[in-house]
Amino acid sequence: MSGIQLMVLGVFSSLPPPPNVEYLIVASGGGGGGHFGGGGGAGGMLTGTSGALTGGTTYNIVVGAAGTGGPYLQKGGTGNTSSAFSVSTTGGGGGGSRAQTVQNASSGGSGGGGGGGEVSSTAAGTGTAGQGNNGGNGVDAGGNSGGGGGGGKGGVGGNASPAVPGNKGAGQADSITGSSVTYAEGGKGSTDLAPVGPGGGSAVSKNGAANLGGGGGGTSYSQSAPGGNGGSGVVIFRYSDEYKLGATTGSPTVTTSGGYHIYQFTGSGSITF
Repeated sequence: MSGIQLMVLGVFSSLPPPPNVEYLIVASGGGGGGHFGGGGGAGGMLTGTSGALTGGTTYNIVVGAAGTGGPYLQKGGTGNTSSAFSVSTTGGGGGGSRAQTVQNASSGGSGGGGGGGEVSSTAAGTGTAGQGNNGGNGVDAGGNSGGGGGGGKGGVGGNASPAVPGNKGAGQADSITGSSVTYAEGGKGSTDLAPVGPGGGSAVSKNGAANLGGGGGGTSYSQSAPGGNGGSGVVIFRYSDEYKLGATTGSPTVTTSGGYHIYQFTGSGSITF
């Protein structure tokens, strides 16, 4: 029996690293704007297959922290990059605002929505090709001004119209974990009739849901409150369970299911095969 155990251990210890991995990398979402704020843009999202991996090499994983919501009268903060296996995604653009000074939305993985205006609306942000889409336009209509929606991986942010906020840009569903999950949804804009736009991946909160890379929702003039924070990023990858598990830092969630080893990093770390 002990000889069999040694043989089995020997087989596993001599297994090579996987030739490559399938990955899903989502940057963090941008924050929503305050004061007829536009929704934050979703973090850039990329899926694919890595190049050849090398045994004994440490591969660093970076997970972007959320973009912060814009203070009252200010645009939202831009999200942060996520990266792994020489692939990087761009943080979502912050949603715009318009009061005494112009606060144009920022560009990013997806662009932030333009702010509504007391004097004029502000420009929407643009998305990064292949990673996301543009934000929607804000509208200047006095007390009925509105912020545009933040762009998402699956679609552009909606344009605002008087008293009607811009809708979120759609996210994109993926089943790399074995279950379908929607990532990288934009945040919704705001008006005084809809003063708080829900963030990407959230049906209620103005903040984007954690580790989905959604944009934060905008808030209106009447709220006198900051826009919602974007959702933090995530790095997920998998490979055939015929190959050995790697040594990791950063405490990822590691599961083996459906013929794959699946790693989900919600904070930065590394893996060595």
